[in-house]
Amino acid sequence: MLRSFAIQAIIFLVAFQLLSFLRETSMLSTNTSLTEIDITMPALDIDKVPTLMGETISLNAQGKTTILYFFAPWCQVCHASIGNLQAVFQKNEQLDVIAIAMDFTSSEEVMGFTSQHQLTFPIALGNEAIKQTFEISGYPSYYVLNEENVIIGKSMGYSSELGLYLRSL
Repeated sequence: MLRSFAIQAIIFLVAFQLLSFLRETSMLSTNTSLTEIDITMPALDIDKVPTLMGETISLNAQGKTTILYFFAPWCQVCHASIGNLQAVFQKNEQLDVIAIAMDFTSSEEVMGFTSQHQLTFPIALGNEAIKQTFEISGYPSYYVLNEENVIIGKSMGYSSELGLYLRSL
């Protein structure tokens, strides 16, 4: 019985890893620089993305490792994992986090999500051009950028606090 359970667990883990790998192949590749992305979409200015607070923010790393976290306020997995992102942000001063709201109906909907989870990092208001540029096909999705704006990690779906931290190293 224990052996059967162990075999099933191994099969599940292998299948999960394979599915994760296949989903992530549709995302931008690691070792891609954001400056290369800017060139491919000249109409998109990722240095002036509007925020929930009425300001603008750059999606470029500002001398720190940066996590760009793409979410939708209606996404249940986003609700489950955003607390992990907040914890990583609070515990690591050498890390910047920018959450980018996507596929929302109003800024009030995004504000409700932000308030519910007591988020303290900047919330950018994404649009279709950003979604296409970053090849976002599901939520949550995130990219980890190094200080030179090069993608060093990426993932789609739920991420634990430890998983987020390890990808940002």
